[in-house]
Amino acid sequence: MAKRKQQSLIKGNANHSRTEGDYMSTLLDTVSLEDWQDVVNSTLAAAKQGDAQARAWLAQYLVGKPAGKAPTPLTVVVQQLNGDNPLVNKLANQVINQHKYPALHEDDAWEDQIKAIIATELAEKIPALKTISNPDTARLSENFDYN
Repeated sequence: MAKRKQQSLIKGNANHSRTEGDYMSTLLDTVSLEDWQDVVNSTLAAAKQGDAQARAWLAQYLVGKPAGKAPTPLTVVVQQLNGDNPLVNKLANQVINQHKYPALHEDDAWEDQIKAIIATELAEKIPALKTISNPDTARLSENFDYN
């Protein structure tokens, strides 16, 4: 009788000799903070000169990508004609639901207490960032107190 191959639930193998961590470690060892600051400064200079890619790159990290899509002009006009305001609706829904379905919101105060406790613990563990008087001349290691 031939031996049956043992069936595995996980497909593939994990015999990779290099990992993402190895590559990231090499990157961090190679690029110093001063080198990275030079890259950011040159990108800022290029963005000020009108380089669209430089502006997009900086905006991606400074502002982030929008969470949702902007409504089409037709959607906005239809909402205005109907007297519909999505922001008001979103803000009002929680209050409306609390009054319509009080049993579903009995634990809201308890959840808020848990969130407050976790926020307090985070505030204790993560020191507040100090503001920098002149960001152009700031150096991370000189202007921040890590304790």
